[in-house]
Amino acid sequence: MARTGSGTLLSRRNIKLDSFLKRNTERAVYERIRAYEPCVVISETVNKAYMHVVLSDERVYLTEYPPRTLTAAVDFRRVRDIELVNDLPDFLSGKDRERCQHIRVVYVTHKPAAKGRDWLRRDGAGGPPPAAPSSRRTSHCPSIARTLEGHPAERNRTEWRKEEVHISKPARSASCPNPETLGLLRVPHPPGQPPSTAPSLYDPASSPSSPPSPSEQSLKTLERGQVPRRIGSVLSRLLRRDCATSGEEREAELHLYAVSQTSRLYLHLQSSWNSFIIRSTLLLDPLYRRKCSASSDSSPGKRRPAISWERTAHLFAQLSSELLQDGIGVESLYLLLQELRTGAHRSVPLRRLFWRSSEVCVFLVRTLEESLHGCQSLSGVYTADQLLLSTLIVQTLAVMFRETEVEVARLSLLSAKKGALASRMLLALTCDPRLQTQNRGSQTDSELQALLSDYLDAACSLLSELLLLGHETSRCLSADSLLSVGWILRVLQPHPDTLPFVGHQAQQVVLVLSDPRESVLSPAQSVLLFQRCRLLLACLQYNSQLAQHLRSRFREEFRYFVKPSCAEEKLTSRYPISSATLRLVEHILTLMLHG
Repeated sequence: MARTGSGTLLSRRNIKLDSFLKRNTERAVYERIRAYEPCVVISETVNKAYMHVVLSDERVYLTEYPPRTLTAAVDFRRVRDIELVNDLPDFLSGKDRERCQHIRVVYVTHKPAAKGRDWLRRDGAGGPPPAAPSSRRTSHCPSIARTLEGHPAERNRTEWRKEEVHISKPARSASCPNPETLGLLRVPHPPGQPPSTAPSLYDPASSPSSPPSPSEQSLKTLERGQVPRRIGSVLSRLLRRDCATSGEEREAELHLYAVSQTSRLYLHLQSSWNSFIIRSTLLLDPLYRRKCSASSDSSPGKRRPAISWERTAHLFAQLSSELLQDGIGVESLYLLLQELRTGAHRSVPLRRLFWRSSEVCVFLVRTLEESLHGCQSLSGVYTADQLLLSTLIVQTLAVMFRETEVEVARLSLLSAKKGALASRMLLALTCDPRLQTQNRGSQTDSELQALLSDYLDAACSLLSELLLLGHETSRCLSADSLLSVGWILRVLQPHPDTLPFVGHQAQQVVLVLSDPRESVLSPAQSVLLFQRCRLLLACLQYNSQLAQHLRSRFREEFRYFVKPSCAEEKLTSRYPISSATLRLVEHILTLMLHG
């Protein structure tokens, strides 16, 4: 699993717990578990119990110490805030009291149904399946688009979209006989649609971004504390009793006390929550959901055997060899990258394989360098092919970062040789947002500007993923450590395009929040605003030069045009990402105006 291995940013593996989880959960659930850690748990139904917290990409589970049952405690779709509390818990003493990390998870409870639905039900109560942004514009480059139909790579891997994952396991371990206390929740499905199996690598029925038709193609872990432990049956009864209590929907809190100086639980919670609210917000887009549910080769309710890790590895190796072959044309490269990106959207194992195979990542960074900067520096202008290919590369890299923060190979690759590859990636994605063309005002210039805007949006998303890694490093080590936020911004600072690039992102925040024509932002616009705000906040907090540039250039625009009340109007409460974005806007305003 992704939690295995050692490293300053990663959790240690607990062989006994890992074996329990593997025996008692379906593979589709097991593969989505990102981290686990022992800590003291306090909630409305659990009082100072020393338990294991198991974290997946959709919810928080609890299990006894040692493990006997696995219970879903909180779904990320109901979380409103995750924060560190600076206190000294009175039930701990000595060093445990001093080094404890107190994490408070604020969430909204279920409003019970008339007959009292069970909180531990198995009906897919989680959030939406993984999702990722899709291209907004069609191709303006016929030289690439015309070769998309009938490409050999797509035909050879048709099983990637035909395979479906069956998650109902026929047998359970004797150590966990009660099926209702297992967190074996089905992979959730969008509202109004029938339940489906877990997403495969290349299945249009479950894909967040199915490949377009030929006419739509475009280049585009913990030392054990002295705390009493609760037995599994007591935990199960307590949690079940909470379900029977009726009442209005309200906020509740889950308190987690990690008594280890090396705890990474808070970081994993924040990362998992951020990833969840992004993909669940994107799924609210009607067009996005239609693409997710489109299926031409599978009938409703039909299930096929799960695609194995071995088969996934074989398909990835096949795709990698085609990507890395000498003399590959730009059209074939674009098609193969489309297939890689689409498969990565659906498969966490594929993303893990990507980081374990360093050649593909290095190849993408080198190709981005050559495509976006090599040719442009010679001619002084961007071309449609450059922008389309560069956008796809950056989108693919951004997807590979999602839900892989506990993958040892990712950290090893990015930190090797003093962060050489990470530095190259940062410098390669930064570009001048001011379009340099030879025929200003022409229709071609307008099309190129649209493609450049698409690239700048994708670059912000990738930089946001890198900054998330930086925040983890900054908290685990120091603000100046390799791969920290401060280090990332120091790498970018000398780049001649960094100031205009960051300025462009700030200007877009102002435009989006001050445009009276936009009453409510779309899901994709909301996600992009969230990512841009994270970038601006990092610049204001961790780099004095970038902070000074932002204040001198945009202080007045933020003072007069960016209002929390206006932002609240544009960010509908239906979007899971809205409350987090509003907090970012308020923080940015404080630093921008009073910093």
